[in-house]
Amino acid sequence: MTMKKTLMIGAAFLSLQSVSFAQHQNIYKKNWIDFNKNGKKDIFEDPTQDIEKRVADLLSLMNVEEKTCQMATLYGYGRVLKEEMPVAEWKTKVWKDGIANIDEALNSLAYNKKAETKYSFPFSRHADAINMLQKWFIEETRMGIPVDFTNEAIHGLCHDRATPLPAPINIGSTWNKAMVRQAGSIVGREAKALGYTNVYAPILDPARDQRWGRVVECYGENPYHIAEMGKQMVLGIQENGVAATLKHFAVYSIPKGGRDGGARTDPHVALRELHQIHLYPFRRVVQEAAPMGVMSSYNDYDGVPITGSHYFLTELLREKYGFKGYIVSDSEAVEYIYSKHHVVDDYKGAVKQAVEAGLDVRTNFTMPEEYIMPLRALIKEGRVSMKTIDERVGNVLRVKFRLGLFDQPYVQDTKASDQLVHTAKDEAFSAQLSRESLVLLKNEGNLLPLTVKNLKKIMVTGPLAAEQNYTTSRYGPSNNPITSVLDGLKNYVGTAATVNYVKGCDIIDPTWPESEIMPTPLTAEEQAGIDAAVAEAKLSDVIIAVVGEDEKRVGESLSRTGLNLPGRQLQLLMALHATGKPVVMVMINGQPLTINWENKNLPAILEAWFPGPQSGNIIAETLFGDYNPGGKLPITFPKSIGQLEYNFPFKPASQAGQPSSGNNGYGKTSVNGALYPFGYGLSYTTFEYTNLKVKQSTPHAGSIIEVSVDVKNTGKRKGDDVVQLYLKDVVSSVTTYDSDLRGFERIGLLPGEQKTIKFILNPDDLSILDKDMNWKVEPGKFRVMIGHSSEDIKLKEEFDILP
Repeated sequence: MTMKKTLMIGAAFLSLQSVSFAQHQNIYKKNWIDFNKNGKKDIFEDPTQDIEKRVADLLSLMNVEEKTCQMATLYGYGRVLKEEMPVAEWKTKVWKDGIANIDEALNSLAYNKKAETKYSFPFSRHADAINMLQKWFIEETRMGIPVDFTNEAIHGLCHDRATPLPAPINIGSTWNKAMVRQAGSIVGREAKALGYTNVYAPILDPARDQRWGRVVECYGENPYHIAEMGKQMVLGIQENGVAATLKHFAVYSIPKGGRDGGARTDPHVALRELHQIHLYPFRRVVQEAAPMGVMSSYNDYDGVPITGSHYFLTELLREKYGFKGYIVSDSEAVEYIYSKHHVVDDYKGAVKQAVEAGLDVRTNFTMPEEYIMPLRALIKEGRVSMKTIDERVGNVLRVKFRLGLFDQPYVQDTKASDQLVHTAKDEAFSAQLSRESLVLLKNEGNLLPLTVKNLKKIMVTGPLAAEQNYTTSRYGPSNNPITSVLDGLKNYVGTAATVNYVKGCDIIDPTWPESEIMPTPLTAEEQAGIDAAVAEAKLSDVIIAVVGEDEKRVGESLSRTGLNLPGRQLQLLMALHATGKPVVMVMINGQPLTINWENKNLPAILEAWFPGPQSGNIIAETLFGDYNPGGKLPITFPKSIGQLEYNFPFKPASQAGQPSSGNNGYGKTSVNGALYPFGYGLSYTTFEYTNLKVKQSTPHAGSIIEVSVDVKNTGKRKGDDVVQLYLKDVVSSVTTYDSDLRGFERIGLLPGEQKTIKFILNPDDLSILDKDMNWKVEPGKFRVMIGHSSEDIKLKEEFDILP
């Protein structure tokens, strides 16, 4: 069937569906909509009225059933909803009185065959379908309150064939704020075109435990870096008239021992660290980008479930940070108050605690009435006040008004969606974002970039060489064409050299992960696989080994107990190295790995993380020098899991080595130091920093500090550098971090080119939490440091803040 016929059939079907709504066509007036169908323009229906007046008016007209329906999520088709389009039976469902939001509506969710739908693509058909769903709620419910259509979007919109972006850990590795803003803008534009009005992005959790499975979904470990990247993502999304909902508030990313899944509890975080590390990105992004949504997390803090914490959801988020949007729970977070944390007697008690704490909307993969009915019972029993309910519902309605849903609830030009989603320009941007996320970890003897004309036989090996699943995840776009690393190398080399592939080994061995703690001998089949790779390696000029983790080894509920290369991959690399041929290691992985032998023995290592579907092409371009890698690590690589926690920033001497001599030193008992520090990354060229200047507007607290430094490309290739500014409070009333990131800029320089980079330090950058837990700029000496990484500091300068 041709695309044109498919579109015509889809349009005809939607036209037939719309017949049932014909009796309500008179509600659409000039410049306003009669949502409650009473024949007059109420205040809430008047676009010229102030939003607060519209919210108050609408609340005054709603009954309890309608209000409680605005406090729950309905998951879309294939998740909870059984029907793709409205049916007569919906008039008997709880959402006959409305609903707060529908999540993942008709998006053909990756890995869920039940969610596959003919309405996800072409994009215009999805926009038409969302309009039909919206139309039902506006025309078939008494108050006609529009639905907020939500969707995931941490590395591209979670929709069939939307523009794919690399994983968030890749995005963090770019250190490119302008590109993150553009990435957010693409997500927002595509969401708007497809009918989504709210996206769950970005994740602002600091990834402080490298074992945690969701490191791949985070920007990194440093709160300042995360805040800067997250701010740009929110601004990009919301400039398109779509809400951004921050995840996961709060202190979610450091469960005890890095455990996930059934754990998600008991973060061991001190109060000052809570604010300085885990809450800092949320505070900054809320105050500087005004996101319209925040998602509350599953976990507790110091025994109190976050989703049931008035302190976190109301006192901090709303009263101190000034959050004005609505708070939605992570799926099952309300249920966990009862079933996991056991701080209430029953589920109804969990509902009461969450609502009174400040939760506006409950989300779970169950029917919304499971929450709405206990909530209504609590109201009837007088255990939850209508004042509280009105506050929660008001927060939801306020966002819907801000989104313009009461003025233009439909996608206006659905046909235009086909030209607005996943354009050729977007595809090129996606590839560039993946390129900029690549981090060169080692390049001994300048083995890279490779030169095709100097090679006759190239061997490609490793379990990730032909793998594709890491390019698509539960939280991103699906059904896009994928180029594996093997195919990308073949495409690049063409007929200029011979490319031979031998897999070598699988990603894991049969007993993994138990084999990480109890080594087992290789099976005959495994030995034969490595032997075949070695035989081919001996005949080759260079070996490109693609190793690491795939999508099944890292992600939500996939925390690890070890961080070595899984399975027999190290044995494969050791055997290849023994041939004497140069081995280039390309690492596909979602979290830092303890690649100590690899770093010591292999001449070249390229960190690719989980790049997008074009990963094969961009990795090939980089290995052969068409692109010069300029990414930097946004997270520390430890040498051993025995060092954990091991992060940046850290308190003075907290990550120091042990003395091997002196009064308290008796010898070496631990492996010390980072394998690769925060901010680390090499290039095919070199950069020099000179002329560091620090200028104060005033010597007192409240001073604006201007910092400038000259950066020069001293090599022979064009390249990107990430100039990093670190700040140290030399003496303070409480122990502060040894130093912390307080500025960064990614710049591109031609050979011999020089640029002056300028930074502004404001009072917030100099503030610490003092003895009384107040943010304060204390008088004293501060040290500005400019470096290539948190450890490779090149220039220093000091300034004083006077009393």
